[in-house]
Amino acid sequence: MSAPLRFVAIIPARYASTRFPGKPLVDIGGKTMIQRVVEQVSKVLEDVYVATDDERIQSAVLAFGGKVIMTSEHHKSGTDRCYEAYTKLKEDFDVVINVQGDEPFIQPSQIEILKQCFLSNNTEIATLAKKMNEDDNFEILKNANSPKLVLNKRNEAMYFSRSVIPFLRGIDGKDWAKHHSYFKHIGIYAYRADILGELTQLEQSPLEIAESLEQLRWLENGYRIKVGFTEVETVGIDTPEDLLGIIIND
Repeated sequence: MSAPLRFVAIIPARYASTRFPGKPLVDIGGKTMIQRVVEQVSKVLEDVYVATDDERIQSAVLAFGGKVIMTSEHHKSGTDRCYEAYTKLKEDFDVVINVQGDEPFIQPSQIEILKQCFLSNNTEIATLAKKMNEDDNFEILKNANSPKLVLNKRNEAMYFSRSVIPFLRGIDGKDWAKHHSYFKHIGIYAYRADILGELTQLEQSPLEIAESLEQLRWLENGYRIKVGFTEVETVGIDTPEDLLGIIIND
């Protein structure tokens, strides 16, 4: 019987966000955003680390008893920051889960679904998707800030797009969701540790540049992305306005 896989969660967190500077340290119901992310993920995983390049974030994480790894300020993506942090752990893990630092309401069930994807030895990368509702109107479907994906019969991603995919020929747009299953991408990833190292060596690809979606670089280079399905749609915080009306029930 093979040994169980070892998982580690790494949460990239930058202070210098263009749309929301200092976002990881914003107060949400008496706790910083980054503390809430760490606490949610820690309900499932023992090994949880914040990866940052900012001493203010480092101090905040240490203050609530979290674990933090300082990384370079020159990373262009969370994936690159995640890998540098992993290499600094000096410990062997089978799978690295990259949790967005602006997802304070991520659910333990979503982490569990990602873990289940690696029961197959063929899984290189895993991510999540949520089926859109049949009554979603076309405006919801075509929201460019909500990437969609299409799947093959093995529940692997074939393509991600900010456009509505697939296009339904001969059907009015307002009825598309009634005639086809559309899937919204939930931006959390898990990678086998060796694969994560390979991904950081890849150059930007034409499709990635066109859609501004990093995962297209991986598909263009032949990597497979397993998709797990969640019924939960968490609220990511991209701007100060996203915090309006949020109610915390601790």
